Amino acid sequence: MTPPTLPPLRDVIQRFGLDARKKLGQHFLLDENLTGKIARQAGDLAGRQVIEVGPGPGGLTRALLGTGAARILAVEVDPRAADAIRELAGTHARLEVMEADAMQTDLAALVPAPRQIVANLPYNVATPLLIGWLRQAAQWERMTLMFQLEVAERIAAPPDTEAYGRLSVLAQWICTTVLLMRIPPSAFTPPPKVFSAVIGLVPKAVQPDATLFAAMEKVTAAAFGQRRKMLRGSLRGLGGESFLARAGIAGERRAETLSVEEFERLAKLL
Repeated sequence: MTPPTLPPLRDVIQRFGLDARKKLGQHFLLDENLTGKIARQAGDLAGRQVIEVGPGPGGLTRALLGTGAARILAVEVDPRAADAIRELAGTHARLEVMEADAMQTDLAALVPAPRQIVANLPYNVATPLLIGWLRQAAQWERMTLMFQLEVAERIAAPPDTEAYGRLSVLAQWICTTVLLMRIPPSAFTPPPKVFSAVIGLVPKAVQPDATLFAAMEKVTAAAFGQRRKMLRGSLRGLGGESFLARAGIAGERRAETLSVEEFERLAKLL
C-alpha cells in the first residue's frame, strides 16, 4: 500500500503543474488499486532492477516501491514529472530518477541484471520503444507494458486474424506474450479516447542475432506493407515466387496466414 505520508497524486499534479500534454502522449493512472494490480502482474520483483518509463506523477512508481524490487529507475523526459519523482525519491532510497528520452537511451546499460521494464508507456512512442527493446530482449527478464488496447491486441494476435501483423510476428518471435488486463478510459486523467491494456512479454531463452532480427524486420515490413496482395507480389522485391519456393511457401498466400515460424524461415533465407 502507498505510505500514508505521501500526498495525494492529484495534489502532486497540481503542485508541479503536471497538466497532461498530448505531444508527450500523457494519460495519468491515479487509481492505487489499478497501479498495484499492474505492479503485481510483473510477478515477484524481489532482487530485480526495475526500469519504469514515463512515470508521470508517480502512481505506478508508488506501487513498484511496494514490491521487493532492489532498485527502481524512473526514466522521464518531462522535466515537470522528473521533479515530482525526485521529490518521491527523496523519501525512498531504492528509487532513482533519470531525466532522459527513453527513445534515445540504452536502458539495459543503466542497471545490472536481472532487469525488468514495468511501464505505462506514452501512447505516441509505445510501438517504437517496444521494437527497440525486442532487439535487445536477451537483456531483459520480463517486460510488463501498457499500450492502447488496439496495439496490445496486435502484439498478442494469432495468425489469420485482422489484428495479426508485423508487430505480432516480431513480438511473438522474440517473446512469450500474454494480454494480462484491460483498462477503461475512465481510469485515467485525462481519459483517453480508447481502452488500454497491459501486456506481459517474457523473452525466449534463445534469441536471434542482430542480422537475423534485421532480416525479419525487412521481410515483415514488405509482407504486411501490402497485406492485401499475395506474397508473390508483396515480396517481389525480395525474390518473389522463387524466394517463397525456397521456403516451401505458396506464392498465392497472404501475409496474415503465415505463422511466426514461417516468417522466421523466410528471414533466415534472406
